[in-house]
Amino acid sequence: MKFNTKAIHGGQKHDPAYGAVMPPIYQTSTYAQTSPGAHKGFEYSRTHNPTRAALEAALASIEDGAHGLAFGSGLAAIDAVMKLLSPGDEVISTNDLYGGTYRLFTKIFERFGIKFHFVGMSDVSAIEAKINQNTKLIWVETPTNPMMNVVDIVACAAIAKKHQVLLAVDNTFATPYLQQPLTLGADIVMHSATKYLGGHSDVVMGALVVKDNALAERLYFIQNASGAICGPQDSFLVLRGIKTLHVRMQRHCENGRAVAQYLKTHPEVEKVYWPGFEDHPNHDIACSQMRDFGGMISFVTKGNDFQKAIAIVEKLKVFTLAESLGGVESLAGHPASMTHASIPKEEREKTGVVDALIRLSVGIEDAEDLIQDLAQALAG
Repeated sequence: MKFNTKAIHGGQKHDPAYGAVMPPIYQTSTYAQTSPGAHKGFEYSRTHNPTRAALEAALASIEDGAHGLAFGSGLAAIDAVMKLLSPGDEVISTNDLYGGTYRLFTKIFERFGIKFHFVGMSDVSAIEAKINQNTKLIWVETPTNPMMNVVDIVACAAIAKKHQVLLAVDNTFATPYLQQPLTLGADIVMHSATKYLGGHSDVVMGALVVKDNALAERLYFIQNASGAICGPQDSFLVLRGIKTLHVRMQRHCENGRAVAQYLKTHPEVEKVYWPGFEDHPNHDIACSQMRDFGGMISFVTKGNDFQKAIAIVEKLKVFTLAESLGGVESLAGHPASMTHASIPKEEREKTGVVDALIRLSVGIEDAEDLIQDLAQALAG
């Protein structure tokens, strides 16, 4: 089954009760039993819910995995992965990652005895240099948030297998439409389903997808025992969003390309970060592991002026200044003061997250309107 068909039909069955084409929203906490333990596969909605089960089957299908797990947020999904570890274990992570992930790693799990190494992964040799007998997990974002750095998943998988450690990939920016880490050798794929999978800025959710049965059982146990699940209404919204993922992503990519090319030639723009440019670091790897280059773009204005960057995002009219990304509407953000504010200034600037960096989530509006909006905001 090809991806576009999977997005609509993958893992789905018509509802057995009345043949509903879309899975109903089973808004219930519990299920009737004819005798203790005698039920129809569902007993309590923290453990299982039919609407969530339909979503989890769809997630597994579009990522070419065997098991999907849905959580109350992307960070809840990452939290579950971290709970696979024990005190004394070590994690090697990308150094230019989402600020919320960095905060979870350093402010929560470091307190429980897990050690994190943050390294630039554009050259994967930096990963191997940090591996030791305590390393249990490699955490990758690609493309990274917000610098759009591309990490070679195949090369990371080879290192992980050589040293018998898990490889987890945050695939939020690329989505399974553009990139499927499990087929490239990863053990775990993570999504903030709030973003492109939901696609309409109306739900908060996280997801994990794996192939290995034993790993899935461990994660299902954590999902149930920790309880950070999503509700049936949210499950329904993301399931609906997935059905149009392929058509939305195609337009995100088209518009992203048009906006990136416009910004690259603008006299007020110093640098544009977008994996589709031939001079973007690891562009060749992006070409090999991605179908296209997506709608996420970051850029720095001339002079690296904080106030100028703030003025630009405040003047935007079609783009909305807001947290998050991946919705049908175009969003603009200022990472230094918004998504990456939890990362110390000296640390974020080492990775390129300077005061004048602006991040765009290019939506599916008319590209000409988006470019005109950027033109007026950059006019000064």
